Amino acid sequence: MPNKFPLWKNLLVLLVISFGFIFAAPNLYPPDPAIQLSGQSGAMVIDEVVLQKVEGALDEAGIEYFAGEADGESALIRLRDIDLQLRAKEIIQAEMGGNYIVALNLAPTTPEWLSDLGGQPMKLGLDLSGGVHFLLEVDLNAALATRLEGDLQDVKSALREERIRYRTFELKGQQLIGQFREAEEVDRATALIRANYRDLQPQFVQGQNPLSLVLKLSDIAAGDIEDNAIKQNLTSLRNRVNELGVSEPLVSRQGKNRIVVELPGVQDTAEAKRIIGKTANLEFRLESLDKAGEKFKFRNPSGQGPDARLQNKAVISGENVTDARASFDENGRPQVNITLDAKGGWQMGYATRDNIGRRLGVLFIEYKTRLDKSVDENGEVVITAVPFVEKNIISLATIQAQLGKQFRITGLDGQRESSELALLLRAGALAAPMYIVEERTIGPSLGADNIELGVKSVTLGMMMVLLFMLAVYKGFGVFANIALAMNLVLLVAFMSLLGATLTLPGIAGIVLTVGMAVDANVLIFSRIREELASGASIQGAISSGYDRAFVSILDANITTLIVALILFLIGSGPVQGFAVTLSIGILTSMFTSIVMTRGFVNLIIGGRKIEKLWI
Repeated sequence: MPNKFPLWKNLLVLLVISFGFIFAAPNLYPPDPAIQLSGQSGAMVIDEVVLQKVEGALDEAGIEYFAGEADGESALIRLRDIDLQLRAKEIIQAEMGGNYIVALNLAPTTPEWLSDLGGQPMKLGLDLSGGVHFLLEVDLNAALATRLEGDLQDVKSALREERIRYRTFELKGQQLIGQFREAEEVDRATALIRANYRDLQPQFVQGQNPLSLVLKLSDIAAGDIEDNAIKQNLTSLRNRVNELGVSEPLVSRQGKNRIVVELPGVQDTAEAKRIIGKTANLEFRLESLDKAGEKFKFRNPSGQGPDARLQNKAVISGENVTDARASFDENGRPQVNITLDAKGGWQMGYATRDNIGRRLGVLFIEYKTRLDKSVDENGEVVITAVPFVEKNIISLATIQAQLGKQFRITGLDGQRESSELALLLRAGALAAPMYIVEERTIGPSLGADNIELGVKSVTLGMMMVLLFMLAVYKGFGVFANIALAMNLVLLVAFMSLLGATLTLPGIAGIVLTVGMAVDANVLIFSRIREELASGASIQGAISSGYDRAFVSILDANITTLIVALILFLIGSGPVQGFAVTLSIGILTSMFTSIVMTRGFVNLIIGGRKIEKLWI
């Protein structure tokens, strides 16, 4: 039968419509402003006792809240007003101390039945939620220089062991240059380096002194060092921004040597810069055998005792740790594998050679800020930030044998503790220096204004398109308008389901999609008019209009989709937000304008004898 969908197509359209309404519905429930409390250590328990202490501090400060919950790992306190968040955070942080992370959060209010189906509201970008944005550039040349300095010491030691005499061996730029007394010594050194240092490649330059040897890192090794430097800096930054109390900070790589840090809810740029650039260090110290050493508490006292005494002099520091990975020993118990540089390996071997059976402690040193609460002469509570240094033992294990560049730390409570320890070891110092090349602050009021203006623009654009389609295409304009509304619903549903972040440029993409969504219907309806003008029957004109316009619609949308994908792949931040909404909007608009509108037309007009078509 002409212009009639089979049952499965009608069911498909109905299924898609149901899907759109279900997964777009969570966005109708605005989140509650909330404060999230968690421990600095994964082993800390956040229970009802902790929650009652937090609620008592809020009650004393006169801050209204209406719900609190604790699940053992974190606690969530919902507030009545978003303007109270910053004040509540200060009060809770001052009450609980530096062992807890207090984060600004937005607690979802999605009904349980929607959450069970997987429905979640869209995430909002920094420009809509407010916060601080940093663009950092990593000095990769410094990372290469650090590696070459370590290789330089290793090469010198190897040459001395093989009794290969040289005049000088030094680092110049990105090269190691050695000067020798005899050509035979150059050949022996070249053979030694090729056999034992595959990452170092001898360079032969025209006019080079025959008694000199130039070494350079291979392209593969240099690429790995640069990549690892970026990854280690990312790990360090993610560990540090937790100090800011941000619920879900964004720390991601951008391009070859840049890192983007977005901190939603943070308005103090100076504080953010202090935390991002703060120094944390590690020290490996032998346990003191008398009372001459310094006493420290364990970061996680579980199973290790309240404190221990370590020697004042450190064997090595975190600067000597090049890598730390969590793993399991032969018995399935968690451990952390440590790799040191050449200098650190020599110092560790020298210190542990005569101290087998003695315990070695890993001391984690943080430079933090404590919020102290006091009452001024007017009776008002004053919160003061006081900097301090915190030193805690994160591991204290017995030395079983002489240690070198590589060793392992055992005696850990579980996999979670070993992963956390490996993270701390890697995050103790940055692998390469970073410089802030861009920074900007977006206030929460500005974010709210952006949302309001964005909604207005989408609404205004949609209303004008609706009126145009009704005026020009009459009854068929109604079908197009229904499809346009469903396109927006599907767009929001897919973005929510995929966890895509809505940004201000993303709203611009939605506005553009509103105009593009009816473009296909314009082509189809114009084609139907042409078919009617040429004398075709009403049912034949409808069928030909949809069939013959399909190829043009597909080509136009594919070319636009290709551009959107390129924008997503090579762009960053706002550009990617625009590309995401545009790409999803193109796909949903093709379905709604081609399949859905034809389903409506077939349902109402298809197979019927109609004297005149209002189009």
